[in-house]
Amino acid sequence: MTIVIGLTGGIGSGKTTVANMFAKYGIDLIDADIIAREVVAVGSVGLARITEKFGNRILLSDGSLNRSQLRTVIFSDPQLKNWLNQLLHPLINEKMLADINRAISPYCLLIVPLMIENNLQTMTDRLLVVDVDQQTQIMRTQQRDNVSLEQIKNILAAQASRQQRLDAADDIICNNGDNQALLTQVAQLHQYYLSLARAAK
Repeated sequence: MTIVIGLTGGIGSGKTTVANMFAKYGIDLIDADIIAREVVAVGSVGLARITEKFGNRILLSDGSLNRSQLRTVIFSDPQLKNWLNQLLHPLINEKMLADINRAISPYCLLIVPLMIENNLQTMTDRLLVVDVDQQTQIMRTQQRDNVSLEQIKNILAAQASRQQRLDAADDIICNNGDNQALLTQVAQLHQYYLSLARAAK
């Protein structure tokens, strides 16, 4: 079985950029955000259960999930939010495990934004945290998502703190600099993870 490196970081930390750099080395990426969309795709068990619960009002005209409508419905009701999490988390975890088992690269990256919050580092052999200072996080997120400072602060408050992530990390990539500095760190870690994979055989 392939070695699993968990990849996480706060909003705007550059997880996707880092993951794509590893992908250039032929490393399999397993992305929880993509899987979360797959388990509620048209024809999925997840979407059928959600439609059963909330009716067709949470569907778009093409039959796919209207995410913003669903968010509005569950936002003010903790019980409904809890119901949705209890439905989706097992489906997402099951698919992540299946994808890990299918991975063919010497190690794979499991990319989960809320890895620590949901205690999913238990699925990994090592945890890699993309670290960035809060000012940079806020600036990048504003540029990328065009959202208000208040919204970003709410998101940051709902995530694990920078210190909690650093405390849980086995490896850390510092992303306060430019892409060249990032490439160097990724290259070094790639060699290190390959050596771990060889040792594990």
